[in-house]
Amino acid sequence: MPPSSGTSDPDAPRPSRTPGWEPRDPSLPGPKHDPERDPRRTPETDPRRAPERPPKRSRPRRLLRALIGLFLLGSLLLLGAFAAGYLLVEIPPANTAAVAQSNVYLYRDGSTLARDGEVNRENVRLDRVPLSLRQAVLAAEDRDFHTSRAVDPKAMLRAAWNTVTGKGRQSGSTITQQYVKNYYLGQEQTLTRKAKEFFIAIKLGREKSKEEILQGYLNTSYFGRNAYGVQAAARAYYGKDVEQLDTAEGAYLASLLKAPSAYDVTTHPENRATAVARWNYVLDGMVTEGWLTRADRAAVRFPAPQTARPATGLSGQRGYLVQAVEEYLTGHGIIDEKTLAGGGFRITTTLEPAKQEALVRAVEEQVMSRLDPAVSPADRNVRVGAAAVDPADGEVLAMYGGVDYTQQYVNNATRRDYQVGSTFKPFVFTAAVQSGAQTQRGEPITPYTVYDGSNRRPVEGWSGSPYDPANEDDASYGEIAVGAATDLSVNAVYAQMAVDVGPGHVRRTAVALGLPGSTPDLTASPSIALGPATASVLDMATAYATLAAHGRHGSYTLVGRISRDGQELAVPAAEGRQAVSREAADTTTSILRSVVEAGTGTAAQAAGRPAAGKTGTAEDDRAAWFAGYTPELATVVALMGQDPESGRQESLYGALGLPRINGGGAPAEIWGRFTREALAGTAPRDFELQLMPGAEAMPAVPPTPDGPQDPGGSSESYLTGEAGPGAAPRGPRPSRTPVRGQ
Repeated sequence: MPPSSGTSDPDAPRPSRTPGWEPRDPSLPGPKHDPERDPRRTPETDPRRAPERPPKRSRPRRLLRALIGLFLLGSLLLLGAFAAGYLLVEIPPANTAAVAQSNVYLYRDGSTLARDGEVNRENVRLDRVPLSLRQAVLAAEDRDFHTSRAVDPKAMLRAAWNTVTGKGRQSGSTITQQYVKNYYLGQEQTLTRKAKEFFIAIKLGREKSKEEILQGYLNTSYFGRNAYGVQAAARAYYGKDVEQLDTAEGAYLASLLKAPSAYDVTTHPENRATAVARWNYVLDGMVTEGWLTRADRAAVRFPAPQTARPATGLSGQRGYLVQAVEEYLTGHGIIDEKTLAGGGFRITTTLEPAKQEALVRAVEEQVMSRLDPAVSPADRNVRVGAAAVDPADGEVLAMYGGVDYTQQYVNNATRRDYQVGSTFKPFVFTAAVQSGAQTQRGEPITPYTVYDGSNRRPVEGWSGSPYDPANEDDASYGEIAVGAATDLSVNAVYAQMAVDVGPGHVRRTAVALGLPGSTPDLTASPSIALGPATASVLDMATAYATLAAHGRHGSYTLVGRISRDGQELAVPAAEGRQAVSREAADTTTSILRSVVEAGTGTAAQAAGRPAAGKTGTAEDDRAAWFAGYTPELATVVALMGQDPESGRQESLYGALGLPRINGGGAPAEIWGRFTREALAGTAPRDFELQLMPGAEAMPAVPPTPDGPQDPGGSSESYLTGEAGPGAAPRGPRPSRTPVRGQ
């Protein structure tokens, strides 16, 4: 029988104790019952207690494991893609660009303008190529070629990053990759082509030696002038076989690989500094690699290439037109130069055959037929450039580039190395009206604003170096209105006006009208008004077309359509924009009408219709310009002086049997003759002008008493009178000595 609760039996057996258990001291109070601490309770027997969670792993450790997993997965995918690409992409046969075709150029009406001739190519063995030329090519394109692999992933990633971040498009391609692109693939910038290039280059690097690859690269690269391969380039640029090239010549050919047209100093003399810098880069690279001693490097001089000798199929004006179209296509990013050189394109231009023929006839009749170097030695230096643009849409309708493309390679219509002279002055006045500029006395600038036209008058309000330009023939005019100063092309007036307007604003206005921002010598200073900038004839025609279009500018275009193998390529749509206000453009037109009616451009009246224009003369009479327009057609003509052998600019003194050539002479005569014929059959249109306030009517003002002071003391009165209906406003007419057209 169990013992009662109130008794204890000392002889009874005690329960066994678990290790660590001690009996409670009976003199101490017993612990309160805590079921949570009851050792007899477990999570399984106590439903009130939730099971303990396992300790949490740290979040960074889990993230690291996930990243490692993704990395391993990505690596497996990349390895799989690489293996698949290597197995699937085969080395193809040579592409069509390796055997280039001719391009066909058409007039607007679909009639044939020209074909660009057969491809100039001649393959040579590597042992015929001088070692110095091979090293120059490596210095320019891939200095680690002999020691590196066929592809350079780091360079490709670096080039891609630079392209994405706006540091310019870069290829990151080795010579092997470039050879693959030239010979097996094409020049298109697509991911598919780059992927194929990558795998073919790897296979080619395994199957061919470095020497074989370099030989193929040298024979397939494009050097410009329709020359494929280093042998054709040697003949095209230096008239000799490749093995006869010296170190300097080889370095120049190597420098062409980056941008053949841009670095051809004969085609683009304005780019000479850039081309020489690239040539120096190649030679310095050869020194860095130990292929050229510093002493030999110091002795090298830039080897000017010979004048290009294009295919006879591009004789006459055809070659100039094709060259201008090619520069338009490549310059506007429509197609790259190497792809275009590959051929097979059908290009419809904006040129109109009737107007093109009319321009050629006008130049022939007014200048070329009158040249006689035997009588006037200066006649051998005469060059002519001209371009006609439709103001409505900026389309180029006609162009004259020179006497013959096979005799004179440089296009006089697109070259940018002759000063535009006073044909720039209208841009100063346009800027004045556009900005609401005032004179130093606080008077608004209008056609009637009076300036001091004294010769050598220092400009006021200019913080730079003192500037006191001379007028033509050192004539002084005293007080003279802007309109009359425009008629007479008074330098003192327009230099001061440029300061009043702000040379920076004048520059921005000229660019808005159509001059490229990169135009050489387009500098924001008072002299900008006198035209030291060397814009091309086509640039000036585009800017004057903007004035004719009431200030609305449409970027010039030479191409209407382009296709290859029946597929059309996208051509940028002509997008017009309001470059300056209509009032600014139209008020400028009003004073330029006066130049034709009674100023230095009266020879342009031969057009037989309302016209506006401006004459101009470059420094030392090295060029003479006439820039003018009707409501339907803007045309610029320039005569340039250039020695046919040295290429040096020369003055036009004595040309055409005349003491001097000025813009109001032969250039204005060509302009009048061409405009009359080009617009024959169309009714004359007058200008519909909206003038600035204060320019709507011309007050009757008698001639100013203080006319120009001729150094020789002679003077004669200048034509004055009121404007009839629709005539341009004119300022006061001073008595003056006749001034040769500026």
